[in-house]
Amino acid sequence: MSQEHSSAADGDIRFARENGLALVTLNRPKALNALTQPMAIALDEQLIAWQADAAVGAVVIKGAAREDGRVPFCSGGDIRSLHQQRDDPTRHFAVTFYEQEYRLNTRVFRYAKPYVALIDGVVMGGGVGISFHGSHRVMSEHALFAMPETGIGLFPDVGATYFLPRCPGRMGLYMGLVGARIGVADALYLGLGSHHVPSRRMAEFEAALAAADLSGGAERAIDGVLGEFSADPGEAPLAARQDEVDRCFAADSVEAILANLAAEGTVWAEQTGATLLGKSPTSLKVTFRQLTELNDLDFEAAMKMEYRMAIRCNFSHEFYEGIRAQIIDKDRQPKWQPARLEDVGEALVESYFQAPASGDMTFE
Repeated sequence: MSQEHSSAADGDIRFARENGLALVTLNRPKALNALTQPMAIALDEQLIAWQADAAVGAVVIKGAAREDGRVPFCSGGDIRSLHQQRDDPTRHFAVTFYEQEYRLNTRVFRYAKPYVALIDGVVMGGGVGISFHGSHRVMSEHALFAMPETGIGLFPDVGATYFLPRCPGRMGLYMGLVGARIGVADALYLGLGSHHVPSRRMAEFEAALAAADLSGGAERAIDGVLGEFSADPGEAPLAARQDEVDRCFAADSVEAILANLAAEGTVWAEQTGATLLGKSPTSLKVTFRQLTELNDLDFEAAMKMEYRMAIRCNFSHEFYEGIRAQIIDKDRQPKWQPARLEDVGEALVESYFQAPASGDMTFE
């Protein structure tokens, strides 16, 4: 297997080639392979090069394994670095970080060659943006997906404006507001994952991809290999919950969703309501608008809107307080401002959808 140069610091991302298959390894296992800005830049540059290289038939991306054997795909973006820029009045790091990350997400979405994500562990936040938009999202029984951003004063980003509303019924809204954690069966049910390969066969599956002849049609060859390795993930728990989710989340406001949950009277509904009440009230209202009023945007329009929202979040109290409570101090006791849903006015919500002073992002 030939190795290719990585411009990311300390080998945090590695590139290799075997036959017509290009391989990306996210290599920060102690940090659950969280995506840093240098990693995003290196990946974007490499994808551009591979797109132009006729010898490359497909791309595979995976996470490096931890010493304990766990294989996180990518737990998210480098939000610690974003927290460190809280005293910069221009938020220069955020402006460049999000533009680069969202440009990379768009490149994956547009990619003309098969792009296969091997998800054998946690995939959240930034990890979703470099996996779910590809042609194949292959998950093991260890896969764990969530978009937990409303709990840190943010919103479901990296293209969630586009993919969550395309889940069945109101499931996308439920996932985005609650930040629910799901496994492979639910991910396939929601259309977020594409295939299930058992963890014990992941290495063998990857080797079979590398050995496949991609020259006569990479997509067909990859689908042929998947036919040999794919398995049934079993029943999806969310499928049995679909009607209840649709009843409770078919509402015109977050407050109405909470009222529906209270009226439902089930243990699940009670727990879901309690979970929502722990999130940032501002984030809940911003996310509700994002996933209901903006759910028909095309991908590029969705990414431009998310860029506006992300920059606005980086000028808010909520984002830094959420990171402090969940990541820095880990006291899990955020002090949201405003602290109540009824105090989050329409003008505040609207401000998250306005163009930032730095201007809208570009894609090239």
